[in-house]
This record gives sequence, C-alpha cells and structure tokens, in this order.
Amino acid sequence: MHRITFIGGGNMARSLVGGLIGRDVDPAGIAIAEPRAEARQALQHDFGVRTFADGGAAVADADVVVLAVKPQVLTGVCKALAPVLAGRRPLVVSIAAGIRSDQIDRWLGGDSAIVRCMPNTPALIGAGASGLFANARVSEDQKRQAEELLAAAGVTAWVGDEAQIDTVTGIAGSAPAYFFLLVEALEEAAVSRGLPRDTARTLAAQTCLGAGRMMVESGESPETLRQRVTSPNGTTQAALESFDRDHLREIVARAVNACAERGAALAREND
Repeated sequence: MHRITFIGGGNMARSLVGGLIGRDVDPAGIAIAEPRAEARQALQHDFGVRTFADGGAAVADADVVVLAVKPQVLTGVCKALAPVLAGRRPLVVSIAAGIRSDQIDRWLGGDSAIVRCMPNTPALIGAGASGLFANARVSEDQKRQAEELLAAAGVTAWVGDEAQIDTVTGIAGSAPAYFFLLVEALEEAAVSRGLPRDTARTLAAQTCLGAGRMMVESGESPETLRQRVTSPNGTTQAALESFDRDHLREIVARAVNACAERGAALAREND
C-alpha cells in the first residue's frame, strides 16, 4: 500500500486501519486527521499511526486520501483540502453515503481520481461488504489500491454505473440494520411465547449467523437452500406461507428503494 490518510477517525476508519495493519501494512504509512484530541490519542495508542488535528497537514504526503466523514460535512472538508491537494491529485476514496463523485470532484477543484464506495458496519470485525465505483480518472493501479484498502475489512464488488452505489447502500451499507431488526423480531416473538429473552436472542442470532455461513461457504443460491430446509406441509412451509401472505418480498423491495432514494436525495441536498 501507498501512504494513506484518513479524514475522520470514526468507527469505519478504525475498522479499515485495523484491517490494513492486520495485513502487515506499516502503521507509519497511515495518517488520520481527527479534530478530537481524545480520539487522536486513542488512535495513536491502538494503532501506532500518525494523527493530525488539521486535515491539510495530514494529506500533505498522501497517495490515497480516504474521506471518512458524514455526508453533511463533506462539502466543507473537501473545500478545505482543495488547496493542499491542488497539483498533486492523489487517489480520493469516499465512503460518504449519497454524495456523487462529480460533486466531490467539483469541491476538490476538479480533475480528481475518485473512488466512491459503500462499506458496512461488519467491516468492524473484518466481515464487511463494500461496493465500489471509480470515475474515469482512476487508473488501474489506483483501482487496485482502493480494492486492497476495502478488502482489508471484507469482500468487495465493483459497479460500472455510479447510480448503482445507491442500490448497494440499500442491500449492503444499510442492510445490517435490517438483519438486526429481524433478530429483534424473532426474539420478541419467542419471548411472547414464553421463551427466556437471553435464550431467544442466542438462538435467533446464532441461527442467522449459521444460515449466512451456509450460503457463503456452500456457494449455493438462497433459493436452493430455502427449498432444502422446507418440507411439504411442514413447520417451515407454514412460516414461509405466512410471510407470503404478508408480502414480505414487496416489503423488502420497498425498504431497499426507500434507502436508495434517500441516498440520491442526500446528493441533491448537498449539491
């Protein structure tokens, strides 16, 4: 990896830094700009990386700049970095939901190589899933750099149309919350039928974990696995028929659409 600077030292930045160091990337080549003194001290202690209060100083020698801040503050962050990055044009990787690469390019002064990506919170334990899009200025070497960066925290997948990143947000970036909601619902249903809460949570969480591992490790489709566990006129079929009556697929589709549309709206609000 080249010299990498993270703008923002929050959870996602920490997960990526931890993943990189776990892959034997030298922490001396990693810098983090973080305005909170306490957070800077924690980052230095936990990872041995260089930390800065000022973003301009942090990116001075960076080959890769990772924008790990909230969408609502990205405009100001980019405009502050623009004078320092002018003429150098490092690879810029943004993990801000909704904000388009052309907006980031404009705020940085133009002609920037930008990879827009959408990781998710399981990256914190090295089990993330990230979608990536590269603008036309990103070289093949820079694409490899971006992929190595995100692969340090999980699996990666490239999309050819930037609009698809909003869909990635709906099925990966925001989707861990859907999973947590499902476990909550399973837990509450079991408790309502008399099962102790800790038992219900343990069984529901482990079942979802096991099902996910089965799908990933077997390589088989979710449809095949679902059919295999569903006996005719059995208990599983009764539950699935209940889901069908309540139009589960349509509920999920509407949720993913709402998430993707909100991502597009964030871009318009910050244009």
